[in-house]
Order: sequence, then structure tokens, then C-alpha cells
Amino acid sequence: MSPFARLSATLAATRHNIASAADSTPLPIVAHKFGGSSLADAGCFRRVAAILHGREDATQVTVVSAMQGVTNTLIALAQSAAARDPAWQARWEALRERHLQTARDLLGERSGALRVWLEARFADLADTLKALAVLGIPAREALDAIQGLGEVFSAHLLRAHLESFDEPCALLDAREVLVVSHAELGVAVDWQASAARLADWRASHAQRRIVVTGFVARDGDGRPTTLGRNGSDFSGAIFAALFEAGELHIWTDVDGVLSADPRLVPEAVSLDALSYEEACELAYFGAKVIHPQTMLPAMALGLPILIRNTFNPDHPGTRIATSGNALQGPVRGLSLADQLAIVNVEGAGMIGVPGTAERVFAALRDAKVSVVMISQGSSEHSICVVVRASDCARAEVALDAVFGRELASGQIQAITVTRDVSVLAAVGDGMAGTPGVAARLFATLGRAQVNIRAIAQGASERNISVALASHDASRALRAAHAGFWLSPQTLSIGVIGPGNVGRALLEQLREAGPRLRETANLDLRVRAIASSSHLLTSDRGDLPADWTARLGAGEPNSDIERFTEHVHAAHLPHAVIIDCSASNAVAEHYARWLAAGIHVITPNKQAGSGSLARWRAIREARAASGARWRYEATVGAGLPVISTLRDLLDTGDELIAIEGILSGTLAWLFNRYDGSQPFSALVREALALGYTEPDPRDDLSGLDVARKLVILAREAGQSLELDEVDVRGLVPAELLDLDKDQAIAALDSLDAAMAEQLAAATAKGCVLRYVARLDRAGAASVGLVELPATHAFANLRLTDNSVQFTTRRYADNPLIVQGPGAGREVTAAGVFADLLRLGAALGARL
Repeated sequence: MSPFARLSATLAATRHNIASAADSTPLPIVAHKFGGSSLADAGCFRRVAAILHGREDATQVTVVSAMQGVTNTLIALAQSAAARDPAWQARWEALRERHLQTARDLLGERSGALRVWLEARFADLADTLKALAVLGIPAREALDAIQGLGEVFSAHLLRAHLESFDEPCALLDAREVLVVSHAELGVAVDWQASAARLADWRASHAQRRIVVTGFVARDGDGRPTTLGRNGSDFSGAIFAALFEAGELHIWTDVDGVLSADPRLVPEAVSLDALSYEEACELAYFGAKVIHPQTMLPAMALGLPILIRNTFNPDHPGTRIATSGNALQGPVRGLSLADQLAIVNVEGAGMIGVPGTAERVFAALRDAKVSVVMISQGSSEHSICVVVRASDCARAEVALDAVFGRELASGQIQAITVTRDVSVLAAVGDGMAGTPGVAARLFATLGRAQVNIRAIAQGASERNISVALASHDASRALRAAHAGFWLSPQTLSIGVIGPGNVGRALLEQLREAGPRLRETANLDLRVRAIASSSHLLTSDRGDLPADWTARLGAGEPNSDIERFTEHVHAAHLPHAVIIDCSASNAVAEHYARWLAAGIHVITPNKQAGSGSLARWRAIREARAASGARWRYEATVGAGLPVISTLRDLLDTGDELIAIEGILSGTLAWLFNRYDGSQPFSALVREALALGYTEPDPRDDLSGLDVARKLVILAREAGQSLELDEVDVRGLVPAELLDLDKDQAIAALDSLDAAMAEQLAAATAKGCVLRYVARLDRAGAASVGLVELPATHAFANLRLTDNSVQFTTRRYADNPLIVQGPGAGREVTAAGVFADLLRLGAALGARL
């Protein structure tokens, strides 16, 4: 018979004793347990009473903890007194006054009897503390009696408050009923003796409201003892079982069991239902809401446990029962245990040798070291155990002693300790038999740049645990939480260059953010904006409507290191820097950012067309770290030019040539230039419309087009440098040395030459277009050419770009990508699209 079956049979055999003491038609019984945070002050006691009054259709058994912080204070009092520290007297007085004041606040003029009782108890406590001061050591029995007083005080305060409403209420001191023993595996309840004593007590206490002291009990010899820390929750389950309650409500300060620690994952959600096994796994690995031992009596009887919030009683909380809610995905929650260490025993001499693992665990047992996690490869070359950091030195010494001979002979190479380790556990009944859960967890952690030190999964498949460096723990938890769609996939975003394109992008992000959180599970947090002179940072990442004004009032002298540090926050799983500048200096940081695991998205052509050495360093950093570098908007603004080229090459096609109109500005100029007005007038009109750079010479020089061609050439696998492109610009030499304003004023000097070229082309039935060309041998040129009026490039609209790919598959009829290739909104949309592709790659539902 299993332990649960024996417990169930024992309780069933004694139920008639309790039932016979109650009415012939008893009301259903509901057990409650209120923790210390629910009983912090008089206001909290009133809130508890209101909760209890809200359920009048049942007999209520209410188990209470000490007021918040009282148990720790009592233990400190005992230790201070035993150390003969006179400061204990002031702490005792403060504790006494706290309870007396709570009684006055609760009962007012009717508090006299309760205050007299409290005064007597505190006088007894003072006598005990004085005795400890004489002894100089805190005796075990005295310490057990002292640290359990908080629950006794709370029970009397709550009972007195309930009776002030003229409702009968019994107070059960658990030490009158509960009999326990302390065994190697923890506290063991003598169920038969406890049930019999409860039946006797119930015979003379038939009230419908019963307040019970948690945490305290007696041993088999009648001496006061406790159930250990977290023992009040255990008391709640024990008395729920003894009273044969239909439900146990454990009241705390959160809305049930959360999917993760809300201090690390603010987006953690309250789980509506869990199985006992799921709750045990989460609790073992760090979830603070319920202790695993609490569930033992409930599991034996199938007693549902509801975790609820005292401060939000209308919330249904989490129901823990025989089965959870498998429909809500394979992983129900994640927990994180920290302050751990890995101890690894490694050596070829262990392979195939029976009893090695037994010796490891026997040594740890003898050293009183508890093992949190175990991992061993099938090769048997090493055994890895995770232990508490406070135990790792003792574990290392014990293993060195046991394997001393093997270490000396070289059969075991080393016993090593890795400190600052945390264990992340993914828990869910739905994981069993569901393919791909482990793959998703490991892929998610990999994308978040988290290295896994050790892995463990039981045969039940209910828990996958991974050991990792503590400095990665927060990021790993958030990444895994988002990876299983328990919260949105979060990206920490920094934007450099809030000019035309940057400003448009930020507005698009601000408008689309709420929709993406809701529909795509993608949380885009703009946590930093850097201009050439100012830096604006935000911890939350909410982009306000007045961000431009705030940036102007932000930190002066933008610091790229501070910017990077803020964006690459340790507690957020993914960081991305969007460079909307045209700065070569900013591009110098790409390789370092990518190596650090920061994704980079940019319309800045400097990195893609700069020196080959830097370009290769950027790609190597990207490959080594797995971070993404996306730059679709560097060629063709929002058009899918680069992705189309990549699709062609990745599917095995062979590039023959690329031809294209790659400047929206130059496309607009030559689509409009028909001789009806001077060329310089069109340039000034384009400048006024915002189609050109602030200095139109940047467009007319052809250098921008050349940069785009270099990017395409490198994407096609050619090692092309910018100075190898034959660039035939439109700016005469006499304009190059002028400042911007002077050059704009002198644009008329272009008109005669341009008119002459137009006339020559028109005479041949051709048009003028500024075209970039690249052949399979790497010959590259950009310049003004004459094209037949029937050519595809001769019939473009306004700012359209057009790129023509001639390949082995598309030799007779080249593939053309065409569309608007200029404008801040279009370019910003291209950058945004790259950001969404990154989000999808990281696990967002796009």
C-alpha cells in the first residue's frame, strides 16, 4: 500500500469520531489558512474577518500564522537573550506594544480582557528570555516554545475580533491536538492520535467557526514543537484533512500561483488550475506560494487547494487538484532556484565501473549535502550534481576524501566546483508525450544568448531543468516565459538617429505597439533614443507622444556606451539596436554589438558598403553569437531587394547580372526631366519636397547608389570595395568645394550639360536614367545612361526604384523588384519589417 493510500485509510478510519461530535446534518466544512502578510495589522485582521463572513453556508476552520515578521522577531529575541545582549528587552517591548495596539485597534473599549491575556503571555515570554540569558544558550525546547507564540497571539486576536460580532467562535491551540515526530524526511504526523484528540476536543467545541494556531504541535512525549518554517501552510492542510474539509483556501498576497516570479517577470500571469504534481514541481524549484509538504495530505485525500489573495478576494485564484488544465499549453509555469553550485566528478576511470554513482551520493549524504539536480551522460564519463552554494565546499571535501585514491592514480581527472549557478525549471503535465518542448526551451535560451551548463529531465516528462550561470538567470527566465507564450516576447530597443527615418519609425512603433502586444505576443520596448547631442532613456520602454521634447531635454552629449548598456539590460531576454543614422562612426560598433548578442537593424549603408575588413568582422561576429544583422532597408527602402536576391542564391540560382535604378531621388528627377524646365529647378523642387538629402550633392554624386550596389555585390558573394565601382556623378568639380548653401545656389551650372545630354537622348528616341550595373565578373558602375523608351526603367513612376536580376533561371525574362524607393515613411516601414522578422525569429506569433 502506498503512503498516500495508508494516510487515506487512517483518516477514513477516524472520520466517524469527528463526525459523531458534530450535528446530525453537518454543514460542509471549508478550511482556510491565512499567512503572515494577511495578518500584518488590525486592518488586515478586519479584511480576514470580512472574507470569513462572506461564507456563511459552511463550518469554517481557520488556521493562522503569526503576524508578519513576528516569528523572525521571536527567534531573534531568543538568540539575543541567549547571547546576553541587553537589546532584546527593547525588541520585546516593541513586539508587546505591537500586539497590544492591534488589540486596541480591533476591539477598542472591549479589548480589556484580551490585553490582560496578552500582557500575561508577554510577561511569561520575558521570564523565559531571562532564563535563556542565565543559561547562555537557546535550549531547543525553549526555542520551539518561543517561536510558536506568534501563531498563538494571532489566533487569540482573530477569535476575539470574530466574537465581537456576537458570533460563537472556538479557538483550537494545535498543541492540544496535533502530535508529530521529526524524522529524516521531515515532520511526520501521527494521524491516528491526532484524529482521536481532535474528536475529543470537538465534542466540547461545536461552534461553526474555529480558529486554529498554525505551525505549533507537540511531539509524542507531549513537549511543544513546531512544524518548521512554512509549517503554517502544512498545518492548514493537516487540519483540513482532520476536519474532513471539502476545500482548503490558502490566503496570501498574490492572485494565486503565478507562471513565474513576478519580481523577475512582471508579465507573469495567474494560473487558473494546476495538478498536485505541477504545483509540487514549481514549489520545489523556488515558487514561494505553497510548500510541497503542504500538499501531501491534500494529495492523499484528493482535497482541492485554492491559492487566493487576501487583498483581492474576488479573484478566483489557482485551484490545485488531481488534474490541472492541459488545454492551456504544455508548460504551465517556470521557476528559478538560485544560490546554487555545480559539483562535477569526471574521469575516464568511471566508465563502466559499477557503484561509482552510489559512492558519490553516499559521500554527499554523509556530508549532509542535499542534491538539487543530477545529470549524467550515457558515456558515464562524468556525474554532475547541483547543490546549494552554502554546501558546495563541504561537498567538494567529502568527494575528495572518498575518491582520493582514484584522483591520485588519475582514474578520476578532477572534482570541480562551479559557483554562481541557478536552475531554471519548466513545469507542466502537458509536456508528457508532447514533442518539441525541450527543443523550444533550448532554442529560446540559445536565442537569448544563454549557455546551459547541465540538463535534467525525469521520466515523467513533467519537468525539464537546466543549470545556468546566475548572471544569465533573469534573462533566461524571461526568454523562456515568452518562448512558451506565457508572456509577450520582449525586445529591448535602442534607436540611434531620430532624424527623418528615425522619427517616422518611432511613430510607427508607438502606434503599432499595443496591437502587436495583443495580436502577435510581441512587446517592443523603446528603452533608449540617441541623437548626435542628446540621450533619452526609459526603464519601462513606453514611448510617450512627446518623446521629441523629452529627448531635447534629455542627457546631453550622447554616450554610446551608456546607450548600449541601457539597451542591453540583463533582465530582458533580447536587445536590438536600430541605427537610423548615416554615420560611419556608429557602424564601427556593429561587430562589438553583435558579438555581445545584440541584434542590429539598420538602413545605414556605411557598414554594408564600407571596408571589406569591417564587413567581414561584422559577419563573423554575427555568425559566432547568433545575433541577427538585418539591413533590407539599405537598398530600395521598403522593397524586398536583398531578401529576393538571397532567395535566388539560397535556392541554388546563379547570378548573371544586376541592373537597377537604386535612388528614389534620381528616379524622380529623371522621370520629371523633359526639358520643360531647367534641371536645377527640379533639384530645388525635390529638395523642398524632402526627396533629397539636406545637401542634394549627396544624391547627385552617385555615391549613395554606388554604396547600394556594393551591398548587393557582397550579398551575391563578390568581394567588391566602394572605390572599385566606376562612379559617374552629376556634380561638376566647381560645386564640390562650396558649402551646402553656396552649392544649392550654384545648381544652375548643371543646366547646360544636362540639357545637352537630354537633347542627344531624345534625338535617338531614348530617355535618361541613372543606372547601377553589376556583372558576374564583379565589374560595377553607376551613371547616367540612355535607355530605349521601351525599356522597363523608362516607364517608372515618380520615386520608384527598380532592380532587375538576370540569373540562370531568369535569363530570358529577368526578375524585377519595383516600387517606391524613397521617402521616410517607406524606409521606416522597411526597417519596421526587419524588426518584425526578427521578432518572428525569436518566437513572436507573426
